[in-house]
Amino acid sequence: MTTMRAKMRLNAITNRYRENDDGPVLQETLEFSAVAAKSYPADGSDEDNTYAKFSPSGVLSLAVANPALIGKFDVGEKYYLDFTPAD
Repeated sequence: MTTMRAKMRLNAITNRYRENDDGPVLQETLEFSAVAAKSYPADGSDEDNTYAKFSPSGVLSLAVANPALIGKFDVGEKYYLDFTPAD
């Protein structure tokens, strides 16, 4: 079984959908990119360096409509994204 783990940074939360102006947010879009930095320690000790070396770029746009998750993500934070085969 092949698996992969990516490390992503949340860059923006967009497209917040409400049925009316003062109603609750029912859906939002999370915009992620793969971690990267302008420079890393020469010894490779920064974890982001490991992820950037093998997955140097990537983007993910994910619409979230689960009420338990809306508003729970923070722009600028880093998250792991695990890929495992599904039947």
